Amino acid sequence: MANNNNKLQLGPINYIILGIAVILLIVGYFIMAGNEIVISPVILTIAYGVLIPLGLLYKSKPKE
Repeated sequence: MANNNNKLQLGPINYIILGIAVILLIVGYFIMAGNEIVISPVILTIAYGVLIPLGLLYKSKPKE
């Protein structure tokens, strides 16, 4: 049988990155609620476009 290595294996670094993304999302939406329409899209784009994919796809180097 084939080894099933296609599953997501999230480590502590992945959860830290995803936690930062969630915090930025919350901050971005609160800033948007305050009618600041210049900085909130930048914050949300960083969270959705950079940090969430990075948190899901990052693999730490194996320890030797």
